[in-house]
Amino acid sequence: MFRLTTTAVAAALLSTAATARAETTLQLVEVITSPPRTEHLESMIAKFEEANPDVTVEVTSLPWGQAFEKLATMVQGGQIPDVVEMPDRWVALYTNNGLLVDLAPLMADWPEAGNLTDTALEFGSVVKGQMNMIPYGFYLRAMFYNKRLFEEAGVEAPPETMRDFMDVSAKISELPGKSGYCLRGGPGATNGYIMMMANMMGHDDYFRDGKSTLDSPEAVAGLQFMVDMYQKGYVPKDSVNWGFNEIVAGFYSGTCAMLDQDPDALIAIKERMPEEDFAVAPMPLGPHDKSFPTIGYSGWSIFEATGHQDEAWALVKHLSSPEMNLEWAKFVGVIPIYKGADQDPYFRKPQFAGWFTEIEDDRWQPTSMPTYLEDFGYFADVMSIQGGQEALLGQRTAQDVATEWADYLTQAYQKWQAAQ
Repeated sequence: MFRLTTTAVAAALLSTAATARAETTLQLVEVITSPPRTEHLESMIAKFEEANPDVTVEVTSLPWGQAFEKLATMVQGGQIPDVVEMPDRWVALYTNNGLLVDLAPLMADWPEAGNLTDTALEFGSVVKGQMNMIPYGFYLRAMFYNKRLFEEAGVEAPPETMRDFMDVSAKISELPGKSGYCLRGGPGATNGYIMMMANMMGHDDYFRDGKSTLDSPEAVAGLQFMVDMYQKGYVPKDSVNWGFNEIVAGFYSGTCAMLDQDPDALIAIKERMPEEDFAVAPMPLGPHDKSFPTIGYSGWSIFEATGHQDEAWALVKHLSSPEMNLEWAKFVGVIPIYKGADQDPYFRKPQFAGWFTEIEDDRWQPTSMPTYLEDFGYFADVMSIQGGQEALLGQRTAQDVATEWADYLTQAYQKWQAAQ
């Protein structure tokens, strides 16, 4: 009996050890972070863990303002996660350095791959023939406006042109304690500068003859437009440091009457403003009767360093499934990645009218910034923020800043060309 008991105990211990060895812990890094967003992501992951009891997923949420540097530090220090939320402007950097798994071979056996939109497939690939991320949706800029403040200032309609935009901002700013526009001068400001520069150029050819166009007279005028808005007092003074949370709060609090943002801003705005008090219009047209609202995206990537590729891919498939993707798209405010998903009743509400005008009217040409450049992440998250703030504050001229940007991007483009 003693031997049987010992054997049984030994077997139990071996079984326990085997179970422990079978359990896998995945590290996922989230980089576009807010407490409600993290909570929702963890609820989606909980469903994955329920279906995969031998896998545990630990989420690390990085503050967006420092996420680029913090993730780079983690990777350089060997603390490499298995799965990462990958913004569009970082994917080239990590792909070109051989750090991301090519998901294309894995997708060949994934039934849902055939239902992805062409846009999802195009934007998920940096290197031809590879798939470096599964996008989870697309961010497209449009103009929120406060109907009550417009009425109070005697403004009858949202601005159709950039000239109208300046004029309306001036009228709103005459109201005590109000500003026309929620300018984003801190983290994420790059989109605003690029849109205005492209609008004034009348095109989004960021490079011609191997050189950046951002130092052209028209592009400089677009940057100067933003500087004028700030220096004329049509935006809050502290907006030079504002990021996403600050500009959205500035809008729903009634501090400023206009906000250019993606559908993700609807989440907070709808919670705090009656639907009849605001609407969303397409971005103002430039002098060439064209507008170039930026379209961006993020998605899920797997690092090559993972020791658990099968489990990591299973997690990415779960997060990217039609059910989870639609749920996530509605929560974070992006256009979904599956064919026909935009016909869901949620996306046919009047608040989405401005975005669909931009998609359907040829005068609006959604533009993707040159995120295929390995060095674009540093430009977008560091250089353009610093230079833009210096221009807004009058410490440097728009011409000086635009020339610096163009020189940097020209070098990045030529580096990319040489590698092709």
